[in-house]
Amino acid sequence: MNQARPLLVIARGRRTQGDDALAPLLLDLLRKALDDDESLRLDLLEEQQYQPELALALAGRERVLLLETDLHVSPPFVTETVEPGRDASLASQALTPASLLAVVRELHGRAPPPTTLLRLHAHRFEPGRRPSRAGAEALPSALLWVLGWVDGSRAAGQPPVNG
Repeated sequence: MNQARPLLVIARGRRTQGDDALAPLLLDLLRKALDDDESLRLDLLEEQQYQPELALALAGRERVLLLETDLHVSPPFVTETVEPGRDASLASQALTPASLLAVVRELHGRAPPPTTLLRLHAHRFEPGRRPSRAGAEALPSALLWVLGWVDGSRAAGQPPVNG
């Protein structure tokens, strides 16, 4: 049985829905930017939504980073610590980050790994549209923040890196 790598990054979004593609695109940039040592410590996943089955992927992790987009955050992005919490999404297949961690806690009988949520500012989500220029321009600063998270020098709530 393979041992889980200590770090996990999950990008949530749809590549065909405008700025919803920003989190998967950030994951692509991260994959290219990692050196060999960092790659050995990190698993990268792309999902369209957080589903209960993802709770299995969080088991045994040192830290988890969730990437997503949001119309209601300040540009270029915000970060926050996620705590387990029960909400209405527990009755569905599309969980919130808090309810995903609640599933982890219930499934494994212990606290989930420390989890940070990075929400990229979004402008539009129309099907068939490419990401907005403003959204795409935020990716380099978000990548710098994520690389800092990977090496342990950044934590949730720290301000974004300004270009």
